[in-house]
Amino acid sequence: MNRRLVYLGLPILLAACATPPAPPEMSTVAPQQWHAPLPHAGSVTDLSQWWKLQGDPVLARVIEAAQGASPSISAARARIEEARAARVTTGGALLPTLDIAASVSRSSGQPPLPMSTTAQAGFQSSWELDVFGGGRASRDAAQSRLEGAAAGWHDARVSVAAEAANLYYAQRACDRLLAIALSDAASRGETSRLAELSRQAGFMAPAVAALARASAAEASARATQQRAQCEAGIKALVALTALPEPELRQALAAPEAQSTEAALEIASLPAQVLSQRPDVFAAERAVATAASETTAARAQRLPRIALTGSIGRANFHAAGTDTELTTWAIGPLSLSLPVFDAGRRAANVDAADARYEEAVAAYRARVRQAVREVEEALVSLQSTAARGSDVRTALEGYRASFDATEARYKGGLASLVELEEARRNRLAAENALVTLDRERRSAWVALYRAAGGGWSSEQR
Repeated sequence: MNRRLVYLGLPILLAACATPPAPPEMSTVAPQQWHAPLPHAGSVTDLSQWWKLQGDPVLARVIEAAQGASPSISAARARIEEARAARVTTGGALLPTLDIAASVSRSSGQPPLPMSTTAQAGFQSSWELDVFGGGRASRDAAQSRLEGAAAGWHDARVSVAAEAANLYYAQRACDRLLAIALSDAASRGETSRLAELSRQAGFMAPAVAALARASAAEASARATQQRAQCEAGIKALVALTALPEPELRQALAAPEAQSTEAALEIASLPAQVLSQRPDVFAAERAVATAASETTAARAQRLPRIALTGSIGRANFHAAGTDTELTTWAIGPLSLSLPVFDAGRRAANVDAADARYEEAVAAYRARVRQAVREVEEALVSLQSTAARGSDVRTALEGYRASFDATEARYKGGLASLVELEEARRNRLAAENALVTLDRERRSAWVALYRAAGGGWSSEQR
């Protein structure tokens, strides 16, 4: 009996002596503070609801439609289901298996033995004991993959929302630029018409009238080009949102709602902001997955212990007589020791260690990239805010200069060259204001995306 106890306790003693070591801890790489100012000057709103609180129902509709039609979000959802199934599989491997087996046989021996029928049914169980933690490590790796896949789904939603918002804002800016181009083309066309009448009456030189025609043609070509860009933008929105084009055009034809520019709530510490990013969390889960796979690979080099058992009932029928039997068995308790595999298991450990180092490097690179994206968005917001007053002042000045020059031109006190110069300055200033507004909106979208769109690890 003592010898049997020693044999049964031997696997446990081996486990205590040969548990695979865990990979080293991963150090934090986030900086201590931001080097760009935070946009807290205005009202502060929740990051996850930012794009819904812009006061533009068309924007919210476009983003929701894009998220519903996005193949990347659908693929991310499928990866979650795949990871969940893998988690169930690896978790189930830690528990015993139980099968039902049944059989019927009929046989005949040498006379005078009668023919006999044997029927039996029972339960069969097997269990590989996870003494060295390899199965638990595989389960932990599958759990980390599932958590990373869930974070990837949120990251896909944030990316699609940012892409849809950028396309929508670009379309709105394109429409404004088209309106400016059409107004400019109409103004230049009227100037060309009056110049032609003056030339026919002998009050204007042919060269000056030709300049007016050239200016009108240039403005018409610019408006045509701008209209083509707006049409291409419509096609891009239709492809992204899967909305019917007439329905989308009708929504965009309505006057744009006055957007409420609410500041995003960005924490002062970069580590807090980075914890909101699903891609950073997914990269961290990839490190955890690689660490667990390293432990599992090392466990494959250690002994494996399995236990089997069965219980059943059998009926033996011969010569009109039935014999009932109940059988059960526990064992054998088997132990297998890897002796020679031509270095395959050792190579698997080396490969797992390399994947771990790769995951750590990718995580640190992802953190650096995330910090860069936040800093660049903050810099863009600061730049657009600082340039706003100057651009508006320049536009007011060029508009006043054009109005005065146009009045002087109609009174015969200014040349057509002076008028066209003033017109070009006003047009450039109007386009610059629209471009600046578009750039600022893009910076808000970039900050929304860089900060993770309001996702947190508690949502997984």
